[in-house]
Amino acid sequence: MKKQYDMHCNIAQTLNLIGDRWTLLILHAVREGRRTYKDLQEGLEGIPTNLLSSRLKSLCEDELLSCSLYQEHPPRYQYELTDKSRDLDDIYNAMMIWGDRHLHKSYKCLKHKDCGGAVDIQYVCRECGKVIRKEDLIAKPVEG
Repeated sequence: MKKQYDMHCNIAQTLNLIGDRWTLLILHAVREGRRTYKDLQEGLEGIPTNLLSSRLKSLCEDELLSCSLYQEHPPRYQYELTDKSRDLDDIYNAMMIWGDRHLHKSYKCLKHKDCGGAVDIQYVCRECGKVIRKEDLIAKPVEG
């Protein structure tokens, strides 16, 4: 059983799902087109086989991946992202931007497809549509 944060905090509860070592990299590899155990193992250099197996099982249980049997003997599965895991794109982008700004060596950066300019993340209010500065954000408890 994996360790869980027992805190009333969205960050802690999100980390319970995606915070284990290799988890985000596995999801990102599926996002990039690696769909089978073998493809994932080849694309994630250094991941132990038992850990990959365990993470895939956990990701399916947490509904971050769906799996379907594509060969019965021996059983082989293909993995697909769920809507829940597709929503992680903003996290990947934020991590890529942060890494480009702060790592000693950046491997990738996000660019605007049309003009090639560097991009930043922007917050937009779902209610009124206004662009919001980071300084104007507050975290409030959810009502109900």
